[in-house]
Amino acid sequence: MYDSSGCHCWSISIGRCKGVESTLINNTLMAVATSSLPCWPLGFLGQKEHRTRVRMQSNGRKTTISMSSQQQEQSSSSPSSDLITGITRLLWGKSLPPQFLVSTVRTSWNAAWLLMMKQLAPSDPSGSYARPASSFRLHSFSSAALPNLHLYAALPCPWAHRTLIVRALKNLERAVPVSIASPGADGAWEFPGAPSSDRANGCRTLKEVYRLRRGGYDGRSTVPMLWDVDNGDVFCNESYDIIRLFNSGLSEKYGESMTPDLAPSELKDEIDYWNGIIYPNVNNGVYRCGFAQSQEAYDAAVNNLFSTLDTVEAHLGASRFLCGDVLTLADVCLFTTLIRFDLVYNVLFKCTRKKLVEYPNLHGYTRDIYQIPKVAETCNFDAIMDGYYRILFPLNPGSITPTVSASCQHEFLCEPHNRESLSSKAAITVPAS
Repeated sequence: MYDSSGCHCWSISIGRCKGVESTLINNTLMAVATSSLPCWPLGFLGQKEHRTRVRMQSNGRKTTISMSSQQQEQSSSSPSSDLITGITRLLWGKSLPPQFLVSTVRTSWNAAWLLMMKQLAPSDPSGSYARPASSFRLHSFSSAALPNLHLYAALPCPWAHRTLIVRALKNLERAVPVSIASPGADGAWEFPGAPSSDRANGCRTLKEVYRLRRGGYDGRSTVPMLWDVDNGDVFCNESYDIIRLFNSGLSEKYGESMTPDLAPSELKDEIDYWNGIIYPNVNNGVYRCGFAQSQEAYDAAVNNLFSTLDTVEAHLGASRFLCGDVLTLADVCLFTTLIRFDLVYNVLFKCTRKKLVEYPNLHGYTRDIYQIPKVAETCNFDAIMDGYYRILFPLNPGSITPTVSASCQHEFLCEPHNRESLSSKAAITVPAS
């Protein structure tokens, strides 16, 4: 129920870049070759002093592009680079019909988009996003024989954010040091600065940290991740396991038992009930909307998301938190998605049926949690905006960042929520399993 919750910062390897380049070239040439003009002069390439007529011809499935010997002599050592440059100039030439330009670019972009989305967001046959499972899970949450641990996190990531919140609420800042990764230009998690901001291993990228583990590692390098400092190994990279450990075993080990218990034993069934609803339909649900690769997959994800939000909105009309008067791990998990909803998911992930601010109870609930001491300090809205709008290239090719609405800003989130008077008697009765 709680697995597969980590952030994988998207990037494509050099080999895959060549694949994208090849796909773009092939699809562009095929679009030209299969047009209604079997042999058509498409304009001039180069500067005025090197005007060269280009002709593209189709012979069955084979497409050729011919240039004058003068231009071939002037080409650089990278034929594919020259070809892309030539095609780019060709597509924007004055002699190219608009409808042909649109058709060609659409064919090329769709092929490249599908390839990039396969790397960014694996999907099932229906086109629905299928989040890969976390590789390193915990099976014990006691304080016995716990090693010294170091947390790797990233500010844009909602899964990592939940670990930062629980770490703060349990006063574990000194006991569990943290290194904050940032999305690099190529989309991989990295540690900027000189020296590296990786306080545990001094690595430049998160992938390097994962590869330090015994036996090496060649899988997905996700945050959050707990590093076993004593043994030089990955301890856990499942966010829900980490926050459970922070609330119990680590809190016991480092004498922070006076902090609030975020998973009281008497509320275990209710916490599990809400997490069973929230994780698939809200936490992962927004990603299933944004990463959908078919209209049917998107429609199903949007319906599940907003149906669940409607249910939670109704429940919070009479209950301060999900399980009554006390904040629990279920609330933390819901909060890290809600705080990003109008900032990112409503716009970039096409969760457009309603804004969070249009849900009075959910928005008041979000403000209530935001105002709990230490929580606001873990929220970095600039990093969240940058991490989504600049890095998720397949969803936002222009990297244009929208203006932040007033309802998402610190001043608005600090306005009174008036939820203190809600009765704990509103806690749900968990259905019998």
